[in-house]
Amino acid sequence: MPGPFSLLPHVELFEAPTPLQELMNLRAVIAAENGSCPQLYIKRDDMTGLAGGGNKTRKLEYLLGEARKQNADTLITAGALQSNHARQTAAAASKAGLACTLILFDTVPYQGALYRRSGNLLLDKVLGADLVIEDGKADAAEVFERVMGNISKAGGTPYLIPVGGSNSVGAIGYARAAGEILDQAATKQIAVTRIVHASSSLGTQAGLLTGLAERASDVRVTGINVYRHDTEKMLEDLTDLTERTADRLGVRRVGAERFEIADGFLGEAYGVPTDEMKAAVSTLAQTEGILLDPVYSGKAMAAMIAMIFRGEIGPEETVVFLHTGGMPGLFAYEEEFTG
Repeated sequence: MPGPFSLLPHVELFEAPTPLQELMNLRAVIAAENGSCPQLYIKRDDMTGLAGGGNKTRKLEYLLGEARKQNADTLITAGALQSNHARQTAAAASKAGLACTLILFDTVPYQGALYRRSGNLLLDKVLGADLVIEDGKADAAEVFERVMGNISKAGGTPYLIPVGGSNSVGAIGYARAAGEILDQAATKQIAVTRIVHASSSLGTQAGLLTGLAERASDVRVTGINVYRHDTEKMLEDLTDLTERTADRLGVRRVGAERFEIADGFLGEAYGVPTDEMKAAVSTLAQTEGILLDPVYSGKAMAAMIAMIFRGEIGPEETVVFLHTGGMPGLFAYEEEFTG
């Protein structure tokens, strides 16, 4: 792809573009109950293909490019026990011929029977990652220093990837994806007005906003807070990360009016199921045959549906729901869907 992305180091991990599909059945169900529904499409970034797929693969292409540039031989990253990012990092390391250490913090107050042994955690082990399991109250900085020190002492060269791959390097993946969405929409003659997605570590949203600004597009980006009960701080962090991403790419900065994170859909805490999430996961599965995840895309879909019913997303709009992946996490939450 031409433009600011062409000269940046990256490692190809999947074949783009991922599909952009219409959600005709879901739209019909919503319209039957609500009286109207916007045009609905889904961007299938659950189909990036790397060990189950997901949005982190796009970020990892550029993060691995930096790791190779620094001659690293070991990737290190962190997340919760059921981190989609950790699973995709382990897969990316395998594909690139690198070692991988995952630091997983037991932070989610969920006590499902399979949460601490199935889902993404099981796949991390299958992918051959070295797992470091830490209590949720552990000092993260001390843990990172210890793990990186041990790798260095053993003769390795570690490259630390932040939680979610969400820095100005990783966000480049979604700056590029924004152009991909616009190009697909143009081919299909779709006038997209809004992109909706789960927002947590903010790299996906920062990238989308930067990429849309680079293309001078006014498509609205609505991030759904699925991460923490401090949306104002998330907006501050989003602004900072978006500015750093734009500066790295040498494109114009995003206007303050473009930053949008919808609140009220997180529930008790990150990773803790909500009734609305379970209904949204089941609805999309049973109308479109598409599987969401319990932590991110399920809550984001629940939010989008609620916003349509409340009139916050109007019937005249054309909305793209960005599917960020995470389906393996369903297996860690078995009780929520079989009880």
